[in-house]
Amino acid sequence: MADTLLIRALKGQPKQVTLCNKNLEKIPKAIGKLDCICQLQLKNNKIRKLPKELSHLYQLQVLNLGNNSLEEFSPVLQHLHSLEKLHLFGNNISHIDGNMLNGFRCLTFLNLNGNQLKTLPQEICNLVSIQHLSMDNNQLTELPIEFCALTTLEEFHAAGNKLTSLPLEIGYLISLEKLYLQRNKIRELPEGLGKCYRLRYIDVAANELRIFPTELASMPLKELHCEENPLLQNMPVHSVQEEEVLSLKELVARFVMKELKDRWSHMRRAIRFYPDLRTMLAQSSKCAVCGDSFLNTWLECVKFVDARSDLKLTSMSGKIPVRALLCSYKCFNAAGHNYYGVAFP
Repeated sequence: MADTLLIRALKGQPKQVTLCNKNLEKIPKAIGKLDCICQLQLKNNKIRKLPKELSHLYQLQVLNLGNNSLEEFSPVLQHLHSLEKLHLFGNNISHIDGNMLNGFRCLTFLNLNGNQLKTLPQEICNLVSIQHLSMDNNQLTELPIEFCALTTLEEFHAAGNKLTSLPLEIGYLISLEKLYLQRNKIRELPEGLGKCYRLRYIDVAANELRIFPTELASMPLKELHCEENPLLQNMPVHSVQEEEVLSLKELVARFVMKELKDRWSHMRRAIRFYPDLRTMLAQSSKCAVCGDSFLNTWLECVKFVDARSDLKLTSMSGKIPVRALLCSYKCFNAAGHNYYGVAFP
């Protein structure tokens, strides 16, 4: 039946061919003769393997192989250099060979929902045009650092996986607008998330979060979903603080960073010759109370911001715990701020 449909299609030089819900176990080899088509719909079949003739579809832009029985990210796919949208949801793919991701220069949309993936290859960064990447309901436990090189990525879905953290370099996803990570096991969001200045939608419901990154309040969010997380509660208790003793390294680092604020300081000129020192100081933090820089986190606190009045969110209400870093107990004990120390039961 499928062969008959393809033979008929050959006469009309179609731009789109649809063979969905045909109970196909394989794609007819005659498909290779339809080198004029731009869209091929093959979802809801029983296809296990892709024929090499599929690689002849040089003009193919959209390929839908959702809800089939594929067990691999087929090598045939890397020859479809014009491909822009690829649907592989609802298959049995458990591994992606990184070498298979080298030919997708035009790919903007990739749907791998509902497969058996446990890892992503480092070569994921070769998807240089990707805008929408969806990995819902797989078995991912982590994302490679190379994932953060996807500077064109606008929307990322990874709900229903086994992620416990995100790469610290996530701030390099400068085009990211929507992030969906619900139903994972994420314990902490990286501070770099605040550098995703286009991020508008975050869904981290049903994770293991207790606190949010420091820059959450300055992000232009429209929606934040964080229900079913063990978020810190605003329940003040008495605490006793001891005078801290800073290390020599910390004292020197604070002195240098203070000197660097003076445009006439000799330190500003001298530091150019110490690239390792500059790299180390680039990892510094700024005290939420006094504004001075410090090298190592000395005191982690929390500020409770109102979802509606502070974050301007209409999707939720109530207080949200946001991390704040203080440089000393002196600042912590200063009057006039609303930062709380974090107490663990």
